[in-house]
Amino acid sequence: MPRALQEKSTPEQIRARFDVDVERFSNLETGQSATVDAPLVLELLAQTALAIMPKPKRFLDVGCGAGNNTLKILQGYSHIACDLIDLSVPMLEWARERVSQATDAGVRTFEEDFRTAPLEDNAYDLIVAAAVLHHLRDEADWEAAFAKLYRITAPGGALLVSDLVTHANPAVHALMWARYGQYLTNLGGEAYREKVFDYIDLEDSPRPLGFQMELLRRVGYREVEVLHKNSVFAAFYALK
Repeated sequence: MPRALQEKSTPEQIRARFDVDVERFSNLETGQSATVDAPLVLELLAQTALAIMPKPKRFLDVGCGAGNNTLKILQGYSHIACDLIDLSVPMLEWARERVSQATDAGVRTFEEDFRTAPLEDNAYDLIVAAAVLHHLRDEADWEAAFAKLYRITAPGGALLVSDLVTHANPAVHALMWARYGQYLTNLGGEAYREKVFDYIDLEDSPRPLGFQMELLRRVGYREVEVLHKNSVFAAFYALK
């Protein structure tokens, strides 16, 4: 049985794990290997950003990790101010160092939980939230976080998301979870599969793609579209 939401890791416990895992999140060519299609999604988010938002002024990376998504997106821009948010100081420090070398505009870092970070309304032309929203818990938490993303997106701005997802139909979810398990086994063996499944059960509470798309529309985004989906991972965007 999956853990109940109240039994999941706290933000402080999640931060502690990521504090000692910086190197794994620093490969710009492969992305995070436990994520299906990670290199494709890194490239896809960057190309989509450039296509729908050719001249952004301010950019926000929610749960930036070591900065891979920001760096990939900055390959298409040279003059964009970047704000980076993460719970982990080692992740933020490494992301700041890397990102500062890729843009001639300012780079700010926030050692914060996105949900409580003091971010300006209507401020960001481009926001990326990659492999972070699955840490949200109950429906009220999801709705409040998506409403905040909408508030801080500038008029005409874009939100890009890639993440772990579930499926509303239990049989389909079981099928897709088995496919993901086989991917992990092929990547690192059965012990690796169980390690990944254990920390997903402990830390994560993902929701179906349909739930998230509907919620984006409910909080106000005018255009919502899927970019890619493979088993239990998806990428999508929303325009304000």
